[in-house]
Amino acid sequence: MSDRLSVFKTYKLYVGGKFPRSESGRVYEVTDSKGNWLANAPQSSRKDARDAVVAARKAFGGWSGATAYNRGQVLYRVAEMLEGRKDQFVREVAEAEGLSKAKAAAVVDAAIDRWVWYAGWTDKIAQVVGGANPVAGPYFNLSSPEPTGVVAVLAPQESSFLGLVSVIAPVIATGNTAVVVASAKAPLPALSLGEVLATSDVPGGVVNILSGSTAELAAPLAAHQDVNAIDLAGADPELAKELEIAAADNLKRVLRPQPVDHTATPGIDRMTAFLETKTVWHPTGALGASGSSY
Repeated sequence: MSDRLSVFKTYKLYVGGKFPRSESGRVYEVTDSKGNWLANAPQSSRKDARDAVVAARKAFGGWSGATAYNRGQVLYRVAEMLEGRKDQFVREVAEAEGLSKAKAAAVVDAAIDRWVWYAGWTDKIAQVVGGANPVAGPYFNLSSPEPTGVVAVLAPQESSFLGLVSVIAPVIATGNTAVVVASAKAPLPALSLGEVLATSDVPGGVVNILSGSTAELAAPLAAHQDVNAIDLAGADPELAKELEIAAADNLKRVLRPQPVDHTATPGIDRMTAFLETKTVWHPTGALGASGSSY
């Protein structure tokens, strides 16, 4: 009996809850740390980037309008699904980053735990960064955080999975939607993450994942008038400067690239970076002679 040929995996983009190939039809070779061929990944075009923004904007209303508790449940579900596919991601991370199986397993465990960590923050961040403000007058003055909108995320180039999760999870935990440009040289874990998100109760369009040239995709996203913010984590200094200039055209929020230890417990900075603060004034009533309105 002849040896069976295994079913070869075709990697695709994840846009609007679906798995399209690049509209350009282009692919590029992805190799491991030793230069061995792993797969052909889609090389996204500017049109793919624009389609992803349309999908993210369409999904924003429903996702931002969901309760914070519900968003936490969805993020926790992502962790559950990743736990069930851990072996696949251990293999892909090991190949992508040249790690031993044990070290890759530690990275995947940390990424799963990172989803759980941010899931726990969804219904708590408002209490930390919002609240009642003391004012000189007969008013209640209340501040509460709101998502900024569609966020373009340039994933870290070296940390193909833990770094990826560390920049996606805080963006969607607070009600934003994301267009993610995966690591150019190691996109396979990101593309596989799209398959997990599709089966994790994450509404289509909340996260959209593109692979290809970071510079080619980042330029139209930074200049896009319907993108509200951009995380430059995966940009080199020269590219980051160009993107900041382009982002200024519609006053995008910009999170500049900075040295980050992705293995450390994250703070709340990546959540607050993409939140707006809404403040509401409400009269308490006329103060009487005793200083009370009651």
